[in-house]
Amino acid sequence: MPRGIPNAKKDDSGMRYTSMHVPLAPNPKHVGTSYLKSETQSIWSRNAARKKELVAEEIAPSPEQRWNRRGSHVIVIHPGSRFLRIGKASDVTPASIPNVIARRHKPPVPVPTHVEGISRPRKGQVPQLSSASPDGDEYAVDITSDDPFDAKMGSIIVSLRERMRFYKLRVTCNAAKVASTFNEQFKPEIIPEANDPFLVDWIQDPLEDSEVLVGEQALRLSDPQLLNYSVKWPIHGKNFNTRDYPSHQMILDDIETIIGTTLSEKFNVRRPDYKDYSVVLVIPDFHDRAYVREFVNILLVSLGFKQLCVQQESLAATYGAGISSACVVDIGAVNSSIACVDEGLVIPDSRITLNMGGNDITEFLYVLLERISFPYRDINLARWYDWAVMEDLKARLCTLAEGDVALNLYDFVVRKPGKPTEKYGLRAYDEIILAPMCIFEPRVIEFDRKHIGLRSIPHPDVTEEIIEHPVDVTQAMIISTQHLLPPPSTAPTDTEAEAIAVLENGGKQEQQEVSLPSTAHATPPPTVESSAQSTAGASGEVPADAPMEVIDVESDIKPSSIPVAPQPQPSQSSVPVTPNLGIDVCFEASKLPLDVAIFNSARASGGDDKIRKHLQAVLVIGGSALIPGMAHALESRLQAIATPLVPSMDKVQIIPPPKEVDPRVLAWKGAAVLGKMDSVADIWLTPADWDVLGMRGLRERCFYL
Repeated sequence: MPRGIPNAKKDDSGMRYTSMHVPLAPNPKHVGTSYLKSETQSIWSRNAARKKELVAEEIAPSPEQRWNRRGSHVIVIHPGSRFLRIGKASDVTPASIPNVIARRHKPPVPVPTHVEGISRPRKGQVPQLSSASPDGDEYAVDITSDDPFDAKMGSIIVSLRERMRFYKLRVTCNAAKVASTFNEQFKPEIIPEANDPFLVDWIQDPLEDSEVLVGEQALRLSDPQLLNYSVKWPIHGKNFNTRDYPSHQMILDDIETIIGTTLSEKFNVRRPDYKDYSVVLVIPDFHDRAYVREFVNILLVSLGFKQLCVQQESLAATYGAGISSACVVDIGAVNSSIACVDEGLVIPDSRITLNMGGNDITEFLYVLLERISFPYRDINLARWYDWAVMEDLKARLCTLAEGDVALNLYDFVVRKPGKPTEKYGLRAYDEIILAPMCIFEPRVIEFDRKHIGLRSIPHPDVTEEIIEHPVDVTQAMIISTQHLLPPPSTAPTDTEAEAIAVLENGGKQEQQEVSLPSTAHATPPPTVESSAQSTAGASGEVPADAPMEVIDVESDIKPSSIPVAPQPQPSQSSVPVTPNLGIDVCFEASKLPLDVAIFNSARASGGDDKIRKHLQAVLVIGGSALIPGMAHALESRLQAIATPLVPSMDKVQIIPPPKEVDPRVLAWKGAAVLGKMDSVADIWLTPADWDVLGMRGLRERCFYL
């Protein structure tokens, strides 16, 4: 470089792959013009001024337009793994459509498969039922089997018995044997069609021009294989479902078809009218940039909407709940996401995603009921109507309140296409509470198996964006996985010492590790106090004003379902500095129990004051938030973790959703509130802006991207 030309700083202008030299910005003191010195000279300001001129030139609105409700031309879209929640911002509730599509397929139609996300007992193994110990302790658990599944089950049962011991609840002896004997002998009752009020109108012979069926119609196909239909779910967790699709363009086509068909059938909004409607899109807190880019491309380019605004789920949930700060816990069907919102802004370092959700509870309930001779023998979770049976049982039976555990009789109905409706009876004991406890004791979840077949979109080595974006690893994830890294070396090198100094200057100090007591023993308050005393005794030399220690989930206390192979890993002091961590931080952090993940998210949001602030305002949304006893189960477990580790910690509080508001639609309602506000006019992105600027324009409109 010639003498006198300063070294160029990091190039964020997209010219890094050219030979052209990008000069530095001129010194404004030496410039005599006012060019680019004010906000009024930006493209956004010019667009706003042009819009005002167009509005002034328009003809006066008609009486129908004048009396339209605010938000009637704003469509709010919240896509999910199981349901697409879509509606106008002026509506009270959205239309919840199963996010599924059935397309005609040339024979042979692929057989639907179910990926098992829960461990299974050995084939032909007789369940080793827990029983009281010889000394007469009814809360003791005696597992004599060498089956790994029984060992995992034993840890969950121990946690339940400890809580029942604290609340002085009696344990029914031989309850599993009694329930199994009853279920084996039960014969179903046939219900005539005239007496079935919820009779399903199965589609036995679809019309010849029905190339595509969306939502409920796709699920009412009597036999998709026989009718030559391929049924697929395009969304999986916080990304696209790449397991069931050979091409990502097919996923985008299906999403476009689902949205267009739903708007036409439910809201009578035709494709030529899209140019008059604005869209508010709700995206995950911890999102993939490719997912956002493709979704925006569908809405602005393929469907041709007027303008678009993107909103994060946690922020939309706080809008819907009417609060400005909270720790938002969204328990979805496939994933659970946690993020702290502080004064209307999502704290990026507090985001963490867990690879478990309501589907795991449903599948675990099925595994537990199979162990006590589930009377419906012909069940297959790959068939939708059988999965719906388990979903109904989960909604009616599952609870997290220990007082509800009893040997009760339940009934459920099975509706099959072409067969009469059958009514079954079922006896169950602690299976109804063990199933939802898997999100607090995720030992039975097969995390590695869940990732089989999934791939990134696009290929990680190919990107359309010239500016590289680092892998998004949050501080909450780093805190959650520090126990997988080797301890720091005793004599750090100069480079490591400089990294630590930079880290401390940035406000994230080097911290000690402390072992977290197992929630299986730390849940009852007496155990919490004893564990807190032992922790304090072990680290008595630490001063009271020292920074709080990092939560460490030891592998022998909260093991993952599959052990992690040892790999060469960098020292701990270099974890936040270098992107090469030696482990997949996002994947390893997704195995965390829900209560520990919430605390780590609050821990990453700031100091002790921030932790107390967010733990006293935990907002639980999603379908699994409807499980009875969820609030108390979270409160007690979080209190057990926070009391010994957070100074002056008051009571942990779970904020209930507003009265008569379904927690499943709370994020949609919050996005609808945003769509009706006048201030949203500053963050709309038009198709022209998207065509010129792409993701850069979206990032300038939504600065968290």
